Amino acid sequence: MSSSTDTRPARIMLLPGDGVGPEVINEAHKVLRAAAERFGHRFELCQGLIGGCAIDRTADPLPANTLSLCRQCDAVLLGAVGGPQWDDPLAAVRPEQGLLRIRSELGLFANLRPVRVYPALANNVPLKPEIVANVDLVVVRELTGGLYFGKRGREPVEGGEHAYDTMSYTTPEIERIARMAAMLARSRGGKLTSVDKANVLESSRLWRATVTRVIADEFPDVELEHVLVDSAAMHLIQRPRRFDVIVTENMFGDILTDEASVLAGSMGLLPSASLGDGGPGLYEPIHGSAPDIAGRNIANPIGMILSAAMMCRMSLGWIDAADCITAAVEHVLRTGRRTADIVSAGQTPIGTAEMGTRIADFVAIMDVAAKRSRETECVRT
Repeated sequence: MSSSTDTRPARIMLLPGDGVGPEVINEAHKVLRAAAERFGHRFELCQGLIGGCAIDRTADPLPANTLSLCRQCDAVLLGAVGGPQWDDPLAAVRPEQGLLRIRSELGLFANLRPVRVYPALANNVPLKPEIVANVDLVVVRELTGGLYFGKRGREPVEGGEHAYDTMSYTTPEIERIARMAAMLARSRGGKLTSVDKANVLESSRLWRATVTRVIADEFPDVELEHVLVDSAAMHLIQRPRRFDVIVTENMFGDILTDEASVLAGSMGLLPSASLGDGGPGLYEPIHGSAPDIAGRNIANPIGMILSAAMMCRMSLGWIDAADCITAAVEHVLRTGRRTADIVSAGQTPIGTAEMGTRIADFVAIMDVAAKRSRETECVRT
C-alpha cells in the first residue's frame, strides 16, 4: 500500500475493457485527477487490454504484457468486459476468461461490494422507502474458488450429453476469506452474516464449520450468524437493514450482490474491490459492459468513480481523497443531477461525461475538514 507520505507517485493500471468500460473509466480518471490535485497526491498511469478488445488485438483475453504491468502497479482500475460479438458459449476464448484469470493470477481472493442507499435516491428504488432507508452493508465474496474454478466438463452419454461443474473449497481458502470479512465487520457494526447452503452441500458444511471456528477462536468480539442462501436472498429484499457484513462463496456472492443492487436503485451506482494477501488490488463497478448503451454517453459512471474512491482508501492510503470523492458523489445526487438509469419522472438526465465533470468539480472545491467537523457529508466507502 502506498501512503500519503510516499515521495514516489502511485502507479495505477487502467484496464478500460469493452462496452461502456472506456467511458466510465475516463470519468473515474477525471475525478481521481481532481482529488489528487486537491490533496497534493501524485500518480502515474499505465494502460492495457483485457476482455473482448484484447481478443481482437492479441487473441488472448489477458495478454502477458497486461498482466506484467498490473504486477508492477499499486492498484488496478477495470471498466468492464464482454459484448455480443464474443458471446458464443462454445468459443474456446471468451472475454470473461480474462477477468477470471487476472483474479487468479494476482491472488485476489476477496471481492468487497458495499451497498449503500443514498437518501436522495430513496424514491427511485422499486422497494418501499422505509425498507431501504439507512441500508449500509458490505458483501464479501470469495473470488477464486467454488463452481467458477472447480472441475468441469461435458461428455457423451446415452441420449445426449452429461455436463458438470464442481463446487469445491479447502479449509485455508475459507479461513482467509472469513478473516478478512471478520476484520471488516470489526471495523463497522461488529456483525458478520455467513451465507451458505449447508443443509444440502458438503462444501457449505465445511464452509460453516470453518467460519464458526475462525470467528470463535480469533474474533470473539464479532457477532456471527449463519443464514442459508435462499433465506438471505429473501431477507435482502424484506429486511436489508439486518445485515452489516455478509461473507459467502463465489457463486452465491455473485448472485446476491446483483440482487442487492436493487436496494441502491441501479447497478451503475455500486463499486467493488478485489483484494488479496499482497500485490495490487483490483477495483471495478459491479455492472457489466452494457453494449446496448456503449458509446452513447448515457452510462452511469458513479460505480466506477466510487471504485476509484475505494482504491484511494484501500490500496493508496489516500483517505482524504476517498472521503472527498464519496462526499462529492452524494452532493451531486442531492442536487438532483441524474444519469438515465436513476432519473426521476419529470427530470432531464445528464450524460456520462457531465456526471463525471460535476463530481470532479465539487471535489476540487469542497472543504472536507469543515464537513468532518460538522459531522456531515463524510460517507463510508
